[in-house]
Amino acid sequence: MNPNRVRLLRDGAEERKVPVVYWMSRDQRMHDNWALLFSQELALLHKAPLVVLFCLGPQFLGATMRQYRFMIAGLQEVEKRLAAENIPLVVVTGSPEVAIPSFIRSNDVSVLVSDFSPLSINRRWKAEVAEKIDCPFYEVDAHNIVPCWLASSKQEFAARTFRPKITRAVPDFLDEFPPLRSHPHEWQESGNTVDWGYAMRSLRTDEIVSAVKWLEPGETAANKVLRQFLEHKLGAYPELRNDPSKDAVSNLSPYLHFGQIAVQRVALEINRSGAPPHSREAFLEELIVRRELADNYCYYNLAYDSLVGLPEWARKTLQEHAEDPREYLYTRAELEHAEKHDHYWNAAQMEMVLRGKMHGYMRMYWGKKIIEWSSTPEAAFTTALFLNDKYELDGRDPSGVTGVAWCFGAHDRPWRERAVFGKVRYMNAAGLKRKFDMEAYVKKVETLRA
Repeated sequence: MNPNRVRLLRDGAEERKVPVVYWMSRDQRMHDNWALLFSQELALLHKAPLVVLFCLGPQFLGATMRQYRFMIAGLQEVEKRLAAENIPLVVVTGSPEVAIPSFIRSNDVSVLVSDFSPLSINRRWKAEVAEKIDCPFYEVDAHNIVPCWLASSKQEFAARTFRPKITRAVPDFLDEFPPLRSHPHEWQESGNTVDWGYAMRSLRTDEIVSAVKWLEPGETAANKVLRQFLEHKLGAYPELRNDPSKDAVSNLSPYLHFGQIAVQRVALEINRSGAPPHSREAFLEELIVRRELADNYCYYNLAYDSLVGLPEWARKTLQEHAEDPREYLYTRAELEHAEKHDHYWNAAQMEMVLRGKMHGYMRMYWGKKIIEWSSTPEAAFTTALFLNDKYELDGRDPSGVTGVAWCFGAHDRPWRERAVFGKVRYMNAAGLKRKFDMEAYVKKVETLRA
């Protein structure tokens, strides 16, 4: 594998014939996983067992049982796949900065490997783990095609500034994955399967938000959804992707969020498909440029999850119009229940509540209206992020938080000044109605209530 995917977080003395541990977090799959492949490479070099460790914390950024059930079902498949290759999956519970070092010390681990996330909570966990262990600690960006720290050395202003950099770098990293080998060195402590019932009981989180039934979790399901997209939707993607009344999107974002399928695998299959070049280019723009731009935003912007992280022009214009009269004002609770005067917005909110996934174009409109109907820009931002993270399967994620920030001006430019929004881009119901069959969209969402 390309060594530039890997960086050393903590140095230390490597010992032979004790386990190499891959701390799986963002990339929850066995196949096409650069972090797992690198971990096996080290374990084979040391003639050591390989252990995959997952830490199930009590709650992650407001996640509900909807997200946890989807994730755990995927991890159960990972456990079975790994066991067939003589690699145990071990699940520990508690805060990672405590549970991971405890496991490392009690099992005489020789090397620790983690996958990459730009979110501040993950980076803080890794920093605290690094302080408490003595063995080498590596990080592998198994999520992005181009490692985030190499794609750009700074926060990019917009897609137009990021696109040339990422486009130049992709050919150096868009490699085919080597297969994971059946591991020849058995870990003596293995033998017991994960007690998933205990793992679920250890969670302290909201059980009111129901699990989704329309989308099956796991690696197998993710690859099936990818095949369906390639065969039935990719060709018309550029023309239909923005139309919320059509079923034209890939539905891959929940799988990408949990790492149940590799972005790189999706890109490789898109390039191999027989779809027209403009269709492949349109999808890869979203998959690579826009998605890796979101990682860039969170990696280099420590205030990514608040108004403070917005471009100066956006912060300034929103504050200048913070006290403008609002025709409608709604509380967070009122917005959550989706019984507002705007039935297009209500439909978008209910789509998210019932399906765990809102159409991407409607998510932009949804966020813009929250700005318009909230008492302050700060209240609007926290409300949008709260609702997104509570209901979306792909919330609590760089793409999700950056999508919210875009509604407030991130990765955008100033527009014509107006009340409440200032120079931040505005969207209205008339624009939706002019472009799409919005009544068909509303009816489609209403069928979900039945």
